[in-house]
Amino acid sequence: MRRRNHLVPYVASILVLAAQAAPPPTTGNEGIDPHRYLEHIKYLASVDMRGRATGSPELERAADYIAAQFRAIGLQPVDGKSYFQAFQVTTNAKLGHANHFEYVEAGKTISLKTGEDFVPFNFSARGKLSGSVVFAGYGITAPEYNYDDYAGLDVKDKLVLILRHEPQEFDETSVFAGKVYTEHAQFYSKAVNAKIHGALGVILINDVFNHRTESDQLEKFGRTVGPNDAGIPFVEIKADAAQRWIADAGNNLDEMGAAIDRDLKPRSFALPEKLQVHENVDIERVVKTVHNVAGYLPGETDEYVIIGAHYDHLGLGEQFSMAPSLAGTTVHPGADDNASGTAGVIELARWFAGQPKQKRGILFMTFAGEELGLLGSSFYVNHPELPTNKAVAMINLDMIGRVREGKVYVGGLGTGSNLRATLEPILAHYPMHIDFSDTTGYGSSDHTSFTTKQVPVLFFFSGLHGDYHKPSDTWDKIDAPDAAKLLDMIAEVGNALREEAERPLFVRVKEPENPHAGMAVGSSQSGYGPEFGSVPDFTEIPHGVRFADIRAGTPAAQAGLKAGDILVEFDGKPIDNLYDFTYALRSKKPGDRVTVRVLRGTETVTASVLLRERK
Repeated sequence: MRRRNHLVPYVASILVLAAQAAPPPTTGNEGIDPHRYLEHIKYLASVDMRGRATGSPELERAADYIAAQFRAIGLQPVDGKSYFQAFQVTTNAKLGHANHFEYVEAGKTISLKTGEDFVPFNFSARGKLSGSVVFAGYGITAPEYNYDDYAGLDVKDKLVLILRHEPQEFDETSVFAGKVYTEHAQFYSKAVNAKIHGALGVILINDVFNHRTESDQLEKFGRTVGPNDAGIPFVEIKADAAQRWIADAGNNLDEMGAAIDRDLKPRSFALPEKLQVHENVDIERVVKTVHNVAGYLPGETDEYVIIGAHYDHLGLGEQFSMAPSLAGTTVHPGADDNASGTAGVIELARWFAGQPKQKRGILFMTFAGEELGLLGSSFYVNHPELPTNKAVAMINLDMIGRVREGKVYVGGLGTGSNLRATLEPILAHYPMHIDFSDTTGYGSSDHTSFTTKQVPVLFFFSGLHGDYHKPSDTWDKIDAPDAAKLLDMIAEVGNALREEAERPLFVRVKEPENPHAGMAVGSSQSGYGPEFGSVPDFTEIPHGVRFADIRAGTPAAQAGLKAGDILVEFDGKPIDNLYDFTYALRSKKPGDRVTVRVLRGTETVTASVLLRERK
């Protein structure tokens, strides 16, 4: 059991109440009860659960609720002792007590107040630094637009002062897309670019000349998407101080901003050496213990099927919200994403527990940390409680609560030798339009983790909607009757996988030759650079990006890269994290050949990768 002694009485009461309240397991041929299904969603997506953010007390309450349901249904703990699998995750960061920023100009020292005049970003590196300052425009290097704020600029071991956003942001004809910010405007992109150019640190200011009607507000700490540690100190200060620095150097920030917008030519320059900045960035990484929840229904053999879903969501939204104005202040309940899948796992467990014992068992799993990068499922497949080579298939339920016009997406069909033959006779009995949206088994949900371990997967998904990652993803919008019908169908699929004589053999699906064929739901043809072909392992490592898998037929596969390799250099640039890799890849185009270095065990391996159009 988990060692959370201060919660023992509370947990015990939850388990007792759930056991008392849970009806007996369904028996016979009864289908999934939509009312009971919806009750789970109401609980998990209630305001009191505050969005079930990974690392939050509410997520632990959700874990206790799920475990109590598994116990009441009669599932066994996999190890015979606990339904919980603990793992640690860095959930966010918080400001330490020693943050400090001051500058010396004309012999006068001026200190800025933390939270009022300056603030570090949550992805900033820690440490003390001092140095001179170079103004580097918007901090953008965009060869595709023939624009580079760093051209001819020496920033090595200096602090770069950069502007928020990007040039010509209100010009709809701009090469930067106009009114729609490109990836170059993202804070983490500016951080990576500064690091690549050798900067000591980054000082960001709002481009106030473009936003006269807005107050010069500092970015709220903790809201920004980025790595846990970008490898470079990154802070924001109020623009008035920087405007004085630039004015003292004989320039005018407003005029330079207007000039950049006019002709897209950088106006970068080094500020006088007499200006010196001294700062200390004190960021504390928040590491929490969270839990996957698993219950086992044994079969007659040691083979088994996995039925899983993630049960975490976004809490108050923070950096992942699709409603930025409400991020950090409003509960994002996550009814469809993914209380709907979690409730499905619980009710499928209840249904299967009422069936006669079958050839294969079922492992019912709910994962934490999916919204932070498939962390729970990635941890599980690297620390499995049952041998993964005995898993005949993994069925993943993510956002199944809003079936519209009978349409359901099913992914992963190509990963098992007989999955299509198993599914098609079953699907024919249901009045649903099934879209086999992809066949490869990769995507942005937990089935991907099992694909990397060569377990055949099926991914059930009812589609994106306007409430995705917003506070409006509430329980009252769930279509429980149609979701229950979908679960009836999934129950039949599970039954077939448990009983069929020949288990599906894993198939490594090659990428389609047609670059527009077989695209996964939500995939994009633009914005991410050319195709490389690796599947990242989101488990934290000190430096580099570990590959969980290499997709068959991709440039990385053709170059001989392997699952388990750790990428540490790309085209001569050091790679510390996934954001570094994404930025470096995005700077290339199809047809470019790049040299990469990976760590493979104790060896360092160099490979040449011919990039191609993203598929």
